[in-house]
Amino acid sequence: MKTNISFKYINKLAIPALIAGIAEPLLSITDTAIIGNIDENATESLAAVGIVGAFISMLVWVFGQIRSAISSIISQYVGANKLGKIEGLPAQAMAIVVAGSLLVLVISYPFAKQIFQFYNASGTVLDFCVTYFKIRIFGFPFSLFVFAVFGTFRGLQNTYYPMIIAIIGAVLNVVLDLVFVYGVEGFIPAMNIEGAAYASLIAQVTMALIALILLLKKTSISLKISLPFHEEIPNLLGMIGNLFIRTIALNIALYFATAYATGYGNEYIAAYTIGLNLWLLGAFMIDGYSSAGNILSGKLLGSKDYETLFKLSIKLAKYGFFIGMIIAIFGFVFYDFIGQIFTKDPLVLEQFYHVFWIVILTQPISAITFIFDGMFKGMGEMKYLRNLLILSTGFVFIPTLLFFDWLDYKLVAIWIAFTLWILARGIPLIFKFRSKFLPLVKS
Repeated sequence: MKTNISFKYINKLAIPALIAGIAEPLLSITDTAIIGNIDENATESLAAVGIVGAFISMLVWVFGQIRSAISSIISQYVGANKLGKIEGLPAQAMAIVVAGSLLVLVISYPFAKQIFQFYNASGTVLDFCVTYFKIRIFGFPFSLFVFAVFGTFRGLQNTYYPMIIAIIGAVLNVVLDLVFVYGVEGFIPAMNIEGAAYASLIAQVTMALIALILLLKKTSISLKISLPFHEEIPNLLGMIGNLFIRTIALNIALYFATAYATGYGNEYIAAYTIGLNLWLLGAFMIDGYSSAGNILSGKLLGSKDYETLFKLSIKLAKYGFFIGMIIAIFGFVFYDFIGQIFTKDPLVLEQFYHVFWIVILTQPISAITFIFDGMFKGMGEMKYLRNLLILSTGFVFIPTLLFFDWLDYKLVAIWIAFTLWILARGIPLIFKFRSKFLPLVKS
C-alpha cells in the first residue's frame, strides 16, 4: 500500500507538529516579552533570561535528540509492518534519557554561578542568571520525558496528541507568567524573574503529566521497563550519540554568539535575546513540515518506496520555502511593532532593529535546511548530519564570526555568521539526498 503524501495528509501531520514544535520557544519568548516590560531592572533581567535560555536550550537540544532517534526507528518499523517488535523500546529509551537528565541537574545546579560566568555574565546579570536557572533547571527532566513521548507519537504517525500537550503547556505558561511576574494585588506578590522561572517549571511538569496519561491511554506502548534491553537499543544509542555530538557543535555556535553578544554590553545581549528567540520561533514553525518529513521519510525508507520519498522531498521543500517567505513578509510588515512587544528600552531597540532584517531574511533559507535535516533524521542518517554540523560550525560559523567581529560589526557579525552557517548546513543535504535517491528512482 502506497504511503499517502498528499497536501492534505502532509498538513494533517505538519500543522499539529508545527503547533507542538513552537511550545518550547514560546516558553522562552513569553518569559522574554513579559520580563522585558517589568518596571525595575528590565534590561538586566532580559539579558539573564537570554543567557540562561541559551544554556537550557543547549541542554534540551543535546538530550532531546531522543525524540528524533525514537521517531526514526519506530516509523521504519511501521513502514515495514513490524510494529509489534518495537513496543518495549520506548520505555527503556525514556528511562535512559530521564536518568541522564537527572545527572545533569545534580551536576549543574551547584555550579550555576561558574556556568554563567563562562558566558561572560557579571554583576546583577549574573545574580539574575543564577536565580532564574536554579528554578528552571528542575523542569529539564520533565521536558526530556515529553520529548521522548513526542518521538514515540511521531513514530506512530501521530502528531495530534503532541499538539494538545503543547497547547496546554504554552497557554498555562502565559497565564502563570503574567500572574507570577507581575503579581496579583492582595493575593500574589510580583516575583519578577523568579516568577517567570516558576511559570515555566509548572508548565513543563504539567505537560509531562498529560503526556504520560495520553501515552498510556491512547497507545499500546507500555512503560514497564524490562530486561534484557531491546535489540534496537544499540542502534538508538548510536543515533543519540551522533546527534549528541552534532548538537554539541550546534551549541558551540550558540555559545560563541551568546558570549560575544554578552561581551558587547547589556543592550546588545538583550537585543540578541529577542532576535534569537524570534529566529528560533520561526525555526520551530518550519519544524512542522520538518517533522512531517521525519515521520514520512522513515516510513517510506522502511517500505523501500524511493520514488515517493523523492517526491516527498520536493513537496516539502516547496511548502517550507513558502512558509519561510510568509514569516519573512510578516516580519517586515510589523518590523517596528515586533520589537516593542519585548522592550521599550531605546538602546535595546536600536540594536535589535539594526539586525532584525537579517533574522527575517534567514527564514526561507532556514526552512529548506530544516526540511532536509528532518528527513535525514527520519532516515537515520545521524552520522552524516553530525559530520556536516561539525564542519559547518568549525569552518564557517566561527571563522565568519571572528572575521566580522574583528571588523567591529558586533551583532551584525553574529547574524551574518548564522546565515552562512545555515547555508553550509543545507546545501550539502540537498546534494546528498539527490545523489543517493535519484538513481534509485530511475532504476
